Amino acid sequence: MEQAHSLLLNEEACSQLREHQRAEFVFEWLRFLKKLLPATDRADVKQNQKRLVEQLTTVLTGSPGPPTRLLLAQCLALVYRVGDSLMSSLTVDRCNDIIRSKDDSPSFLPTRLAAVACLGVLYEQLGRLLINSFKESVANLLKAMKSAESQGRCEIMLCIERILKGLGVSAVSCHRDIYKAARTCLTDRSMAVRCAAAKCLLELQREAVFLWSSELENVATVCFRAFEGSNYDVRVGVSKLLGTLLASALDPRQTIAPRPGTKRNSLKEVMELLSSGFLRGGAGFLRASGDMLKGSRDVRVGITQTCVVFVSILGGAWLEMHFSCLLSLLMEWVSHARATQYPADAVSCRCCVSFILRATLGSLLGEKAQIAAAKEICQLIDKQKRVVDAALHEGNMEARVSPADVAASQHVLVCALLELGSLLQDLSSTAAPLLLDTSIGMLDTVISVLLHPSASARLAAAWCLRCVAVGMPAQVAVLLDRCAERLNALKSCPEAVAGYSAAIAALLGAVQLCPLGISHSKGKVVMTLAEDLLRSAAQNSRISIQRTQGGWLLLSALFTLGPTVMEHHLPRLLLLWKCAFPLSVKDLENELRRGDSFTWQVTLEGRAGALCAMKSLVVHCKDLLTDDVISRLLPLLSCAVALLNQLSSIIKAYGNQIKNAATVFRLRVYEILTMLQPKTYEESFGTVLKQLLNDLTGPEITACAELNLLPSLCYIQDLALLGPGLQDVDQHYIEEQLHGGGSGGGTLEYDPFTIFEKAQEVPTPLPPASALTAAAVQLFGVIFPHLGIQQKAQILEQFCEFVRQLKGARQQTVQIHVAAAFCCTLKCLALSRRELGSEEVQKPALSLLLGALEGSNPLLRCVAAEGLARLVQVLNDPNFTVSITLMSFDKLKMARDAITRTGHALALSAVYRYLSGISSPQYISACVGVLFTLSQDSTSPEVQMWALHALSMVVDLAGPLYHSHLEASFTLVLRLLLSTPHTHVEVQQSLGRCLNALITSMGPDLQGEGAGVCVVRTSCLVGCAVMQDSQDCLVQAQAISCLQQLHMFAPRFVNLASLVPSLCEILLDYSVLINLCSSYLSLRCAVVACLRQLAQREAVEVSEHAVTLVKELPRRDNTQLDVTIKEVGLEGALFSLLDRESDPRLCRDIQETLVHMMSLAAESKLAHWLKLCKDVLSASADSAVETLQEEDGDRYDDSSVFHAKSESSGPFNNLRWSTRVFSMECVCRIIAQCENGDPAHFNMALAQEQRLHESADFLVLHLADLIRMAFMAATDHSDQLRLAGLQTLLVIIRKFSSVPEPEFPGHVILEQYQANVGAALRPAFHVDAPPNVTAKACQVCSAWIASGVISDLRDLRRVHQLLASSLAKVQVGRDVTSQLYNETWAEVPNTITTIKSAVYITAVQGSRQRESPGSHLQQQSDEAGTADPAGAGLLKLVQTDLATLSRLWLAALQDHGLLTLPSQYSSQLPSTGGSFYTAETVEQARPHYSSAWATILHATALWLNSTGFIMVDEGPANLSRPVTPTSMGQSTSLSSVKSPEDVSTDRLHLILGISVEFLCSPHSGDQMENISSCLQALQALLEVPWPRSKVGNDQALSVELLSVLHRLIVTRESPSIQLAVLELVRQIVCAAQEHVKEKRHSAEVDDGAAEKETVPEFGEGRDTGGLVPGKSLVFGALELCLCMLVRKLPQLSPKLAGSPTGRGGQTCFLSKTDCRLVTSALAILSELPSICSPEGSVSVLPTVLYLLLGVLREAVKGSVGAESGQLVPGILQALRTVLTSPMSRAEKSHGAWTELLRCALHTLLESWHTDKMEPGVDEVTMLTSLTIFLLYASAEVTAVEPLQTRCIQAFRASLESKDPVVLSRSYQLLVSLFQGPAPVARPFILALGGRLVSQLEEVEKSRPQGPAELQAVQDAIRALEALVFAADETHRPQLVAVLLPILISLLLDENALASAPAASRSLHESALRDLMRIGPQHSAVFKALMASAPHMKARLEAAVKGNKESVNTKAQAPRVINKNTPSIQLKINFL
Repeated sequence: MEQAHSLLLNEEACSQLREHQRAEFVFEWLRFLKKLLPATDRADVKQNQKRLVEQLTTVLTGSPGPPTRLLLAQCLALVYRVGDSLMSSLTVDRCNDIIRSKDDSPSFLPTRLAAVACLGVLYEQLGRLLINSFKESVANLLKAMKSAESQGRCEIMLCIERILKGLGVSAVSCHRDIYKAARTCLTDRSMAVRCAAAKCLLELQREAVFLWSSELENVATVCFRAFEGSNYDVRVGVSKLLGTLLASALDPRQTIAPRPGTKRNSLKEVMELLSSGFLRGGAGFLRASGDMLKGSRDVRVGITQTCVVFVSILGGAWLEMHFSCLLSLLMEWVSHARATQYPADAVSCRCCVSFILRATLGSLLGEKAQIAAAKEICQLIDKQKRVVDAALHEGNMEARVSPADVAASQHVLVCALLELGSLLQDLSSTAAPLLLDTSIGMLDTVISVLLHPSASARLAAAWCLRCVAVGMPAQVAVLLDRCAERLNALKSCPEAVAGYSAAIAALLGAVQLCPLGISHSKGKVVMTLAEDLLRSAAQNSRISIQRTQGGWLLLSALFTLGPTVMEHHLPRLLLLWKCAFPLSVKDLENELRRGDSFTWQVTLEGRAGALCAMKSLVVHCKDLLTDDVISRLLPLLSCAVALLNQLSSIIKAYGNQIKNAATVFRLRVYEILTMLQPKTYEESFGTVLKQLLNDLTGPEITACAELNLLPSLCYIQDLALLGPGLQDVDQHYIEEQLHGGGSGGGTLEYDPFTIFEKAQEVPTPLPPASALTAAAVQLFGVIFPHLGIQQKAQILEQFCEFVRQLKGARQQTVQIHVAAAFCCTLKCLALSRRELGSEEVQKPALSLLLGALEGSNPLLRCVAAEGLARLVQVLNDPNFTVSITLMSFDKLKMARDAITRTGHALALSAVYRYLSGISSPQYISACVGVLFTLSQDSTSPEVQMWALHALSMVVDLAGPLYHSHLEASFTLVLRLLLSTPHTHVEVQQSLGRCLNALITSMGPDLQGEGAGVCVVRTSCLVGCAVMQDSQDCLVQAQAISCLQQLHMFAPRFVNLASLVPSLCEILLDYSVLINLCSSYLSLRCAVVACLRQLAQREAVEVSEHAVTLVKELPRRDNTQLDVTIKEVGLEGALFSLLDRESDPRLCRDIQETLVHMMSLAAESKLAHWLKLCKDVLSASADSAVETLQEEDGDRYDDSSVFHAKSESSGPFNNLRWSTRVFSMECVCRIIAQCENGDPAHFNMALAQEQRLHESADFLVLHLADLIRMAFMAATDHSDQLRLAGLQTLLVIIRKFSSVPEPEFPGHVILEQYQANVGAALRPAFHVDAPPNVTAKACQVCSAWIASGVISDLRDLRRVHQLLASSLAKVQVGRDVTSQLYNETWAEVPNTITTIKSAVYITAVQGSRQRESPGSHLQQQSDEAGTADPAGAGLLKLVQTDLATLSRLWLAALQDHGLLTLPSQYSSQLPSTGGSFYTAETVEQARPHYSSAWATILHATALWLNSTGFIMVDEGPANLSRPVTPTSMGQSTSLSSVKSPEDVSTDRLHLILGISVEFLCSPHSGDQMENISSCLQALQALLEVPWPRSKVGNDQALSVELLSVLHRLIVTRESPSIQLAVLELVRQIVCAAQEHVKEKRHSAEVDDGAAEKETVPEFGEGRDTGGLVPGKSLVFGALELCLCMLVRKLPQLSPKLAGSPTGRGGQTCFLSKTDCRLVTSALAILSELPSICSPEGSVSVLPTVLYLLLGVLREAVKGSVGAESGQLVPGILQALRTVLTSPMSRAEKSHGAWTELLRCALHTLLESWHTDKMEPGVDEVTMLTSLTIFLLYASAEVTAVEPLQTRCIQAFRASLESKDPVVLSRSYQLLVSLFQGPAPVARPFILALGGRLVSQLEEVEKSRPQGPAELQAVQDAIRALEALVFAADETHRPQLVAVLLPILISLLLDENALASAPAASRSLHESALRDLMRIGPQHSAVFKALMASAPHMKARLEAAVKGNKESVNTKAQAPRVINKNTPSIQLKINFL
């Protein structure tokens, strides 16, 4: 194919190829040429032009295929446009000659068609250059058309369209001729010709004014005829033409000279024109049966689409102005007697008008205009209702309204009400002002229609109310109350009973779509109403039917509230069911003997309703369907089934008036039986089957439209064979009318019981007869598998016999019914894995399916193929499978008719569908052979389509086995694509599916470089190019899908530069008419799905290509979407598209595409994306949101900051709220994305700095925009947008609260936005705000207060007031608001209390941080509100609500505790419910509690901590049972008042219980916050003495707590949690310590000091010293501490020390946090001996000492890393605690302790000895630990030999150290030792005193040089001084005599002092100070020394003199300066 890429065709290469390859080669060359010519130099083109034209002409005459001829035409035109255009007329003449040629042979046809195509494109491209020959060409074409076949006619029409496009106004002379020809073609028998003619006329009307002026009526008439018998494409094309003409007639684009007597068309005239076509059904179109012919319905649907196009072209602004007039004209259509002559026509007509309203109002208008339209519709409803009311209440009977007028009004009302409902549902909460507008009284108007005499109008009004409820959930309860009240009041009016019961049912159905639900009391009200209606039904025969129907309708709807509500009402319901049916079959027989027509009608209605209620029970409350309930329902069902047999005789007896009731009754029986297990009603099978057979095949059956019955049974991909799937088109709603058979579609009055279904769209149930057939099919499928073999065979043979005997339409109807029933059976068998039966069943089964497979109905053939696949699956017999396939092969070889061939071709691909693919290569080869042959049968496009579809299925099922056939298949597909005519679109669609399957089969192999792979890949790309050029939308969609697959498997071979523009063009081309935005929804879906995939990897490139396209694209209509892409890129266009689309799948794809684009490009194009989101957000017609002014005139008013002004100047306008909600979600995504990016996004200083150096953009720089967007959203009318805005605000606060403001140090950046945040929050606390919005706002308030941003107390108070108002709502809101929503609106009180608890926690923690011990005065001033008012103020603000809050918190905790009980304790749950939930809402309440309890628990604990468990005066608090919703946490009864002690105990146990339960149960890692809250709550509790004493008293509780905490340590790695656990353990140990101390103290006091020896010992271990694991607190604490220590220091464990996991030889570095954990564990360890008995302490001590010394050793060796300094103080403190333990002095344990402590000291000294050799050993720590031992252990421990000697040696060695730091520390420790007890100090003084003196004497010779050495000398002097003072008074003078000379020796003389270094000078000064201090104390010694040593005296005197002089010099200086200082000095330092 590379050889095809040249300017001239490589003829040599081309001639060597086979014929089909040649066509592909030429096509590829033409594709390349088309791209090359515009880029080639003009001179080069001119040079080669002659040869090039010759080659192109050769291709033209060589019978090119349809895609090739179009490309050829474009290339020819390009050659003349780029090169020399003078010779173009020769080519035109040549084309004209070919067209004139008399050769009619089929082989010449492609050449003629190519000539026509070339002619068209030449005129289009060269335009007026060919003006001279154009008349001749047009005449030639029009002449040729008369004898042309359909392809020729189609091509000529398209050619003339291009000529018109190229010549524009110059072609005016031929306009009339063209018009005449096109008019004829518009009613051509070929649909493709009709489409082409419509396109031609659409082009013609641009210049031919007469089309939309004088000829308008004629064109309209022709268009109506074109609609007759049309297909979807024709309807789209012709409606586009007619709609454009009508729009031009009404609003001319060009002025036309007014003729005499003419005037401009008015809207009324235009609509009358359409109306004539719409209404002309009448008698001419009707059969005798009164059923409209399909042709008439086609016309109606076509006109409907025309009307939509017409309004869409005129645009939203026009619609807004003229809506009133348009509405009344449309209503005339629907109220016209002709249009509504028969019920089916009326339904069809209403659907059409509803579609026009929905497609225009829903898509073209913004929210503001939609509200105006809703008002208009409301006024229309009011007007209609008044007319009917006036007529009905007229006294004169003759003047009463005629039935025809009521009928007309009902259709108008149905259309108006359904559209009003849709508008309100779309507008959602933005429509709230509409409800409040008293001038229109919308709700009153709608409710008044509930009394209309017509059922359809009443049901439409009920549905409209339901839409109001879905859009504005707050209205549900209000409307329910209102309807219930009216129903009670008007019980005797039949219309009122029917209307209001339908409205209540609809409202109950709406609850399923309202997240906040309704109060359960409403369920009780409705239940009572329903019971009342049913009981009083018999009282008044005039309204018996309405009451019966209404009662059962209410009960059926009630079940949608779910099992929690209904389980309370079930007993009453069972009773009502029992009353509805006879007690036994015998009673039933008695019934038959009495009664009349009316009573039977009432009875059947009642039983049908009762059965519907049962069905509702099964669907909505399956949990309630216990065996007991089923056993009570079965007798009733038996009676119902028995009655089925009698229905025919009843109808005979009482006439046809009860026929409809009987049909509905049968339908309900079938529906309920289908849902139950067939085993339960096995004995009724006979009766049921008889009825089923009658309903499926009996003489009275009505045809059920196959589209209602069969598609659900087909294989979903086979539905593609039936043309554009209904789901793939925008006009799905009306297109259904054409396939609905005689019924004309469904409507609500056919089955009022569907009104409560969970659906967004209005339900369209089928007429009862059709619904009955569908239900019979389903029930047959359920029952058949349970029958016996004989019965199965008999029934199937009966089916076959019926089909054989019948003829004509009836045979087809029965065949459809039985095939559907049997396929349903096979599906059920396959799903339940049951067997069909033996051969006697299989034979008739196969016969039945094969008959259907060869049926004339294509849908039936699809069902039969699926049935065969299921049959093969069920039988699972390889021989049977093979026999079926062989039979199909034989049939295909012999059969010549299309029907047989299509059916069996599909069967071949379906047989292996459910057998996990095709595994036989032989079968694949045979299939391929047959299907290849069939797919090339150009005489029958239908056979080609089915064969290719079957081939695509085979490719899918064969998997890798198909690889050997891939090349041949690609060749075939490409050959067919290049040769299939455009008129056979269905074949091209199948080829597209086939190509897609082949690409998938190749998969990643497409990336290969082999020659074969390259050929295949090129085939794929060429195939896609052919399909992309197709005129058909579905073929284009296939092409895009194939390219998407290719991009997935071989991305580098897909050229995005051409793909993306082509995708964007599809979105752009149709943007003017969004309702026809690409005729097919599937094409838009394919485009967006492809964009979504491309955006995942190449978002930036995709966006760039799109913008490039729009900039380069020359367009005649600069559409809105073009402008959008130019301004805001493809992403902006996607936002626009998202706003207009309604298909959920498409919207989801658009959103995902945007998300992918954002995730790849948001950081790099941050400003662009944020501006885009802001533009989308502010693009509403009424963005100006007025925020509520503050009631008090506070000058700091938040709301005055800014009001969001309308910014309609942006690229978007009038976007829907859902799109704006998505834009806010995008903002949150951008923030989340930036969080993972550059830290400068959340650091203003860093962002500003980086911005200077590079052109980067950061999120923090856009903070003002983020806040503004959040504000705009949070203050919008739409609740959903408010929630999104508040969520965004919450995210902003969390992310930016700690970002500092660089310009104002000490302040944070969010401080400047305080007022904005306040203004955004205030509307959410308004009385009318929905609870979920208030709850979210509370969350934001909490985060805002807790963030610490607010520094001003006034601001803080204002935000806090909002929270306080929400709390008041909780207090008061049990009367009004709680009735609006479900009791789980306790979500809100719960949320509010949770949030208040979070605020309280923040306040307490903030105040605790400031309460540092040294700032008592500061703290007092804080409380006074001067120094730091915000922090203290917050606590003060919360304090005011604490009395209320604490009760709410305790109540919520008690609820939570009850709800977490295991299911076996459910009987203990209170029957009425808890404080914030009722018994019915237990399940819904659980999630709210599970999210809120932890914060509440923490707050409660802090509150109890602050009160110290002392009861505040809050009334007697009774928490023995849950607080009911009425009591709101207050005490319930004074008779069961508890003592404060009991209440406190209950509270303690509640908190402990909840905490322990939570900490015990395994939770995922995301529960960290809750764990943390739990631990902090427990810590807060144990800070208070009372709970501490409780825990200390209860050892079992303490042990349990420890075991839970131990588990937490093991399972959670979070350091903060581990620290909290250890702190808690310490508190538990302290509590035990206090308990033991108290017991010992009380025992000592009781027994008196004299008998001390006999005092019993308290503490663990008692007399034996044994500690029982699991029961011992000490043992538990030991375990926990050991676990922590060994995890951090595995070296401690002898087992782990050598193992690899223990990192035995490695250094185990500890972080700061690790060090804190270790010291905490050691602190706990050191306290353990004190809570043991003496014997117990002895058993614990070795472990404690081992661990302590082990950690000490690791710290000393330096093996814990650089942070060991953090560890040492903790170790030494723990060691000191152990040594000073009272147990070491207790009588019973003293000896053992002494022994063990000696061992410990020995170990310490040994380790000193062994480790000293190692480098990096910390001698100082070792010495310190020795000192602690010596000072705090008793003398018996340390004074023994050899320990004492070794200690002295250790110190002696340290005094020899060369390190001044070690020396310094050694001297300091000696000071402690010398000052210690005499027995300890004496040996050290004796051993080390001399050494100390000698070292000091040496200092004179080597004076200190640096600060470290100076410190060492000074510490040595301190040590010597301590030694002196440690001596007895008698010996002290001698020692002073040693000290003083040493001090004097350190003094310097004057000369030396001046030049001495700083350290030496400092030493001189300190020595002098010491002398001045010590000398006077020992004056006698001092004087004697001075006298005996004159040189010393002289040295000292000189030093003293020098010192005095320096002091005088220093003192004089300030005196000079301070001459003027006041004489009175004020004291300013009060400390």
